[in-house]
Amino acid sequence: MPSKAQIRAEAARLMALFEAQGAAPVEADILQPAGTLLDLYGEDIRARAFVTSDPLRGEMMLRPDFTVPVVQMHMKGGAEPARYTYAGEVFRRQEEDDGRPREYIQVGYEIFDRVDPAQADAEVFARISDALAPLNLRVAIGDIGILRAAVNGLGTTEPRRAALLRHLWRPRRFRALLDRFGGVAPLPAPRRDLLSRLDKEGVDAVMAAAQPQIGLRGAGEISERLNRLAEDAATAPIDPAAVALIDDILDVRETPEFALERLRDIAVDLPSITQALEGLEQRLEALARRGVALDTLDFEASYGRTALEYYDGFVFGFYAEGRPDLPPVATGGRYDALTRVLGQGSEIPAVGGVIRPGLLLELGGAA
Repeated sequence: MPSKAQIRAEAARLMALFEAQGAAPVEADILQPAGTLLDLYGEDIRARAFVTSDPLRGEMMLRPDFTVPVVQMHMKGGAEPARYTYAGEVFRRQEEDDGRPREYIQVGYEIFDRVDPAQADAEVFARISDALAPLNLRVAIGDIGILRAAVNGLGTTEPRRAALLRHLWRPRRFRALLDRFGGVAPLPAPRRDLLSRLDKEGVDAVMAAAQPQIGLRGAGEISERLNRLAEDAATAPIDPAAVALIDDILDVRETPEFALERLRDIAVDLPSITQALEGLEQRLEALARRGVALDTLDFEASYGRTALEYYDGFVFGFYAEGRPDLPPVATGGRYDALTRVLGQGSEIPAVGGVIRPGLLLELGGAA
């Protein structure tokens, strides 16, 4: 097991590699404001964040990653285009595996560039791939944007599409919703009973019978929720053929070029994904121009669905195949929407990735 001093030295080496490629070194406070920022990380990180309270600044958390604070910094006045690198500890609670570290060092490389997103994707991937080349890791790539486009193309109501998009990163919940909206799975018994009462008695009568009111939600909010449930129950199921196309997308796992071919076949019946596939094709061409051997990559259309929720396009990960006990050595992806959320009216395409130098050393990488 490498020492912390060795890991810091390796982190400094990796950071120097990225600085040599034009990345500006940046830092982020270890103690970060929680609140709205914590929501950006998604369910997994929210459950594992170390949260505390400051008498003046309110709820705070130990830094769970660097991307969100780096985006905040850039959106306050960073140059365009911009490249950043950083190194430091991140903190995650471990409630299931006592052997996994609660703090570890990340080294990152981020690009903010609106001119050529496909080229930026390829640059981030290639820089990280070059740094990890001696380890011969398995590499998985995907594109959350394709699944998002597929959901947006479903012939159903906007609330149903929004619910599916909200749960893209929770595969079981997404599957349950898709089955329910497609008429395959029945509603849970309590909801069936409630809808039956709403149909017979109406919202006002059900509200009156539920007194006294307990909880934080007001009467207006509860009434609106009941009306939405009734409207959803009256909505026709999603076409089974459309559900099957979503399943076909999720089943795609090929080398990138064969995956693109399969996805183009699906796009014949689901044209909403066509633009996302054009982006995928441009990215693959950019990767090939950088010397990446596409036939060594695994394209998984479902990849990235258990990662950070701010990824909305290209995603990737590097894994030690002989060590299933280890998390990925490096991960990354595109997070355009995050810049929009934090940009207060402005936005810029952005992509980045992180390496865990401790894992790199543990697997026999450079020191």
